[in-house]
Amino acid sequence: MIGPEQTRRAAELAARRAPFVVATVVRAQRPTSVRAGDAAIVLADGSVEGFVGGTCSEQSLRLHALRALETGEPLLLRIVPGDGEAPASDGAVTVANPCLSGGAMEIFLEPVLPAPRVAVVGETPVAGALARLGRELGLDVVAAAGDADLAVVVASHGRDENGALRAALEARVPYVGLVASRRRGAAVAEELAGTPGLERLETPAGLDIGARTPEEIALSILARIVEVRRAGHEASPLAIYPPAGPATAPLGPATAPLGPATAPLGPATALDPVCGMTVAATDATPHAEHAGRTVYFCCDGCRATFERDPDRFASAL
Repeated sequence: MIGPEQTRRAAELAARRAPFVVATVVRAQRPTSVRAGDAAIVLADGSVEGFVGGTCSEQSLRLHALRALETGEPLLLRIVPGDGEAPASDGAVTVANPCLSGGAMEIFLEPVLPAPRVAVVGETPVAGALARLGRELGLDVVAAAGDADLAVVVASHGRDENGALRAALEARVPYVGLVASRRRGAAVAEELAGTPGLERLETPAGLDIGARTPEEIALSILARIVEVRRAGHEASPLAIYPPAGPATAPLGPATAPLGPATAPLGPATALDPVCGMTVAATDATPHAEHAGRTVYFCCDGCRATFERDPDRFASAL
């Protein structure tokens, strides 16, 4: 299990809003050197802090930990000796590692991602309901538009609207909504003319569910934010609502592209030309420069073998 030092490290990373993966060995067969309960932390740059196996198994760990960060879903990683394809199932992946000399092992990968930040600008009843319900959904609700990474909702009834909306649109925050009537929303949009990304402003904010009370309006807006968040994990570019038009209710289905999704991109991969293993193409992975390109390896041993006779492995490149 994760030890005191790793617990402190995890708390430090969480305080910095840095994503990481906790990797815990749940099963190990002899003669592997790890034991059930051994743990490590894998950072977003691919670096591994702790020991859950040798250099070869570490490459499989690095690759699939980065993929877990991409999806945000926990994963059971099975590493077995040998080569070739291995069966996969929901929530688990089996990697046949050609370099592994020890026994098989199973490692549980648990991604820890910072809560998405939603800025709620205003001190109105709707703003208060958004803050309360947003925290119940696991969102990090803040007051400053410049701190948001998922959504900015302005519900201030005319106070300090334009600056917050302009900053959010220029920063390409995935969702920007204004709580206002159709007429006032159109007037605000006219005042913001020339602002990059103005076509992405949604007003009235939220889904059209016939909301009337502050809590119902907050629910409709948070449902829309959840839609944007989940779309960001499934596809790029994001789909967003079209700009506000002549309607009294929030707009309908998404039609216009926003740009790059907010979900982290998957890790780049490379093939070790010596053993044929797929590895993550990161600075933390053993690598060497050859003929103007970077070549990645599962371990220092494969790198040394390549460097002694690179022409032998040219076809694999």
